[in-house]
Amino acid sequence: MWFRNLTLYRLPDFNLSAEELDQALAQQAYIPCTDLELSSQGWIPPRDGGSLVHSVNGQMLITLCIERKLLPAAVIKETTQARAAEIEEQQGYKPGRKQLREIKQAVTDELLPKAFSIRSKISAWIDPANGWLAIDASSSAKADTLIGYLFKSVDKLELVALRVNQAPVAAMTEWLATDTAPASFTIDQDAELRATGEGRATVRYVQHTLEPADVSRHIAAGKRCTQLAMTWNDRISFVLTDGLTLKRVAALDVIKETSAGTEQTADEAFDGDFLLMAGELARLLSDLLDALGGEHAPEAPDDLVSAAEDAESPAAGDVDPLYPQAVEVVQKAKRASISLVQRHLRIGYNRAARLLELMESGRIVSAMASDGCRKVLAEMPA
Repeated sequence: MWFRNLTLYRLPDFNLSAEELDQALAQQAYIPCTDLELSSQGWIPPRDGGSLVHSVNGQMLITLCIERKLLPAAVIKETTQARAAEIEEQQGYKPGRKQLREIKQAVTDELLPKAFSIRSKISAWIDPANGWLAIDASSSAKADTLIGYLFKSVDKLELVALRVNQAPVAAMTEWLATDTAPASFTIDQDAELRATGEGRATVRYVQHTLEPADVSRHIAAGKRCTQLAMTWNDRISFVLTDGLTLKRVAALDVIKETSAGTEQTADEAFDGDFLLMAGELARLLSDLLDALGGEHAPEAPDDLVSAAEDAESPAAGDVDPLYPQAVEVVQKAKRASISLVQRHLRIGYNRAARLLELMESGRIVSAMASDGCRKVLAEMPA
């Protein structure tokens, strides 16, 4: 089992044992949807028949399950209209708005038990020795969903947003401009370069040789590298993004050959793969931080993502002075997530979450869907 993506956080002073963490997660264990529920979320064992925290040599694996019922809006609308037509014929006049809402709710309740369920999983690797929390999620919305449940389950949990001394965009652009990869890494044939102006012109290379002259021309025109495919020590390939997320993580043949050739039970193979992944990724992340100028230590309470109140957050009932900036960030990006606001404003997880709740109240963004996503309802004025 290998993670396909790595959304990274730091876990300072994480001292929970696997048993203590298991007991904490049990408070939010997954319960399947009832006939009248559209969705359900909770922790499940990463391995069938195991505990909620799978632990091997101090390395921990946890998994969040998300269940959603498939009940298309078009089906509800069509059935509601047919039911409303029947009622109109019986009572001699069209149903009013309140009656239509009641009809729609009755139709939804009637169809829910017949709806199909889809289950998805989000896993996270906890490395207490090196202080890593790595989430197998390519989108910030999925990562936020798992983090939110982790905060619900574990009291006084502290996370630190990962920050480095050299921004990934600047580092990747420099590597391409100089045609030089950092130590232990090679540059592969996938890349994305994007302009910073209004047009945001974008050039993507897919399985294409990155010719230095061609790339330099795009960089001279003002484009910066936002995604870059790389290989670490001929062992792991991945795509580094401008948000310091690793995507399309894949173990190469040299690692696969190491783990092959011995007869193992399914449980032994699972544990072996997990330990191998944890060890290799820990070394990869250490080298990657070095390549990005080292890790930038938090300097203010706002760098901390914790269950406690952010030190500089406004008191309850006060208007957050960062609210206008947060709205601008969301409208410019045309997407809404806690990590997006957190990363751009350099604030804590809870404060960013409260800003999104304020935007929800102001109809700037929608309520969070069962998959953790929000829609931007109010676009930036021209």
